[in-house]
Amino acid sequence: MIKGLHHNAYRCRNSEETRAFYEDFLGLPLSGTLEISETKTGRKTSALHTFYRLDDGSYLAFFETPDQPFEFKDQHDYDLHIALEVETDALHAMLEKGKTAGMETRGIADHHFIESIYFRDPNGYVIELTAKRANHDEAMNPATNGARAKLDAWESGKAKIDA
Repeated sequence: MIKGLHHNAYRCRNSEETRAFYEDFLGLPLSGTLEISETKTGRKTSALHTFYRLDDGSYLAFFETPDQPFEFKDQHDYDLHIALEVETDALHAMLEKGKTAGMETRGIADHHFIESIYFRDPNGYVIELTAKRANHDEAMNPATNGARAKLDAWESGKAKIDA
């Protein structure tokens, strides 16, 4: 049975630039590195896999693989973003920290059950810092929030458009 998330892994352009953002700016400690010189299929490669620890014991991880082409592009929030939970005070402090650093900084967005701010990391990924509101757990309770019915209605609406 699945116990939780160990790590999510993404490609990075440059391991040191990525470290500076995640460790120096966000405060996630670099907790592990794994250098890979050969794949399990025997292909020679040159890859560095880095891990940044979150307080819950999970990690964000990155691969720098200069020998493997990858198209980096600035991601739209709807396409790909990484949302990390913070306390409300930290949300406001990080908003100011980003602005002071001259980073692309957006927010505070009110999503009714969370409040969020957004940055862009050196790889083009959108990083969302989010703070739970008092109604968060109620809003995310599938027994009372109608999540399944809303999904079913969405699917039904799409079917009518496609017809």
